[in-house]
Amino acid sequence: MHIGKDKPIIVTKVQHTAEEFIQKKIELLKDEAEPFFAVDLEDVCNKHIRWITLMPRVIPHYAVKCNDDINVIKLLAYLGAGFDCASKGEIKKVMDLGVSADRIIYANPCKQSSYIRYAQEVGVETMTFDNEQELIKIKNIYPNAKLVLRIVTDDSNAVCRFSMKFGADMNTARILMDKAREYDLDIVGVSFHCGSGQMTSKAFVDAIQNARAIMNYGIKLGFNMNLLDIGGGFPGNTGTENYFAEIATAVNRTIEENFPNDDSVRIIAEPGRYYVASAYTLATNVIASREMIDAETGDMKYMYYINDGVYGSFNCVLYDHYVPEPYLLANNESNEKFTSSIWGPTCDGLDCIHSSIKIPKLNVDDWILWKNMGAYTISAAVEFNGIPFGKPLYFVSKQFWDSVKAAFQPIRKINQYDTQSIRFTINDCSNEVEEDLLPWLLEESSEDIPIVTIQ
Repeated sequence: MHIGKDKPIIVTKVQHTAEEFIQKKIELLKDEAEPFFAVDLEDVCNKHIRWITLMPRVIPHYAVKCNDDINVIKLLAYLGAGFDCASKGEIKKVMDLGVSADRIIYANPCKQSSYIRYAQEVGVETMTFDNEQELIKIKNIYPNAKLVLRIVTDDSNAVCRFSMKFGADMNTARILMDKAREYDLDIVGVSFHCGSGQMTSKAFVDAIQNARAIMNYGIKLGFNMNLLDIGGGFPGNTGTENYFAEIATAVNRTIEENFPNDDSVRIIAEPGRYYVASAYTLATNVIASREMIDAETGDMKYMYYINDGVYGSFNCVLYDHYVPEPYLLANNESNEKFTSSIWGPTCDGLDCIHSSIKIPKLNVDDWILWKNMGAYTISAAVEFNGIPFGKPLYFVSKQFWDSVKAAFQPIRKINQYDTQSIRFTINDCSNEVEEDLLPWLLEESSEDIPIVTIQ
């Protein structure tokens, strides 16, 4: 498989910021002002390098539900990541790209029976559970599965909490261990999830310690406890780098305290937003505006309508508790800001992105940029009212492309631990680029991948 013409990767002579790339793109749009994402694939790769540098013992398994973009999956597969899949569809999507079954964890504690059967058919053995009925279901369908017991955590500081839906408490976890032994099932590890967008390290520390205790109990029962899954929740927005480093330090320390020099236990995680949040910048166009007088203050207020909304890319406002911040692309000479509201394009009155925000005055056809829009956006978007949401446009520098273009060739199976060569290739890239690339020249590469080169 290769990238089709609907998903080109734009290769530039030099590295560009998302804002620079978007400005170039807008200059070419003319009247076709549809919303689009500028996707910085190099940012995704840099996140992977940072991960394996700061947490070398923890193998990342990308949470496909966060953003199932095929090019992100291809790149992470090439870099050596595993994958956290939560459904038959996600498993199929990843495996259709050549990823082997042993690089996938079926991380959904409550699964449809037919999905368990599908996992068995394609060889995905490792899967999570947190209740006895799930054990009975697995015993009847896939008794040879390698089971991972999900325990509950304190996710009170997370953006999105999961503890009210998933996870067994410590007492229940021991009972489930006993039941699994009674049913002659194979428990191989313990997992947890500290909530999506977790900003404190204490939740990870406490959860790892609890997981160690449950694993010790499993060992007493005769289980070969060889897997610890520390879940997701790692921050990925621009500006959260220090939070991630703090979490990584705490995780490393707690792992060493509880699993010192223990190569018999494989440690994985399920990062999603960490990898993709900052790589995606959404560009939207102002399609209409209204002026209103505030009845109480007499001040001017503005309502702006843009061409993407909460049914599309901004579903994160409803489902991910995200408050996106607008960045205005237009040159506005005045620093005066007005109380404004920003609305999506559909006929639904709930399609509101900001009900009240202070921004400079905008005009119809002005562009608004939204950073950190890669997590839980396009993966849940629909074309309600027949209105399209933002589609991704991928951009990379020439020197980076030369290092990773093999990721987008017909997929070969890659060992999930083979990351060092990729890491050093990227770090050692020279600053030299070819000077004979014509600006904005559309061409077919020798690898049958459409490439646009820009200055």
